[in-house]
Amino acid sequence: MKIGFFGISRLNRYIHRTMTRAIVAIIHKDNRILVCQRSRQSRYALKWEFPGGKMEEGESVLDCLRRELREELAIDVGGFDRQETQTNHYDDGGTFEVTYCFVSRFTGVLRNNVFEDIRWTTLSELRTLDILSGNRPFVDSLRETDFPPE
Repeated sequence: MKIGFFGISRLNRYIHRTMTRAIVAIIHKDNRILVCQRSRQSRYALKWEFPGGKMEEGESVLDCLRRELREELAIDVGGFDRQETQTNHYDDGGTFEVTYCFVSRFTGVLRNNVFEDIRWTTLSELRTLDILSGNRPFVDSLRETDFPPE
């Protein structure tokens, strides 16, 4: 099947309209990773995930990360160590381009503002949690060397 110039343009508009960009934090400290459990009333109820959320129009990755972490956990970040981006597909039709930002420093005292639960976990414990299916390939790819000592 041959797609002409205008077909590609329409396809790109469709993809960008149906894909949601999300920015999440892989917050790590003392060989532990912070994970959050979605509320009982949310889509994908009680699944574990990383803090963060949908990127708003005109926001940078760092701006989105800062906004989401203030709203959800009452903490501030000055930046992140590195980032990885993956596209996640869900059985119910949701498609998300997720940028995972590795964060080793933050200020403020963690306060759970929106989740059912939050917890610090080791990498091996993280792999046993009922994590969002779209995040499973990312979690499976993590290695201890991704979290150097501070």
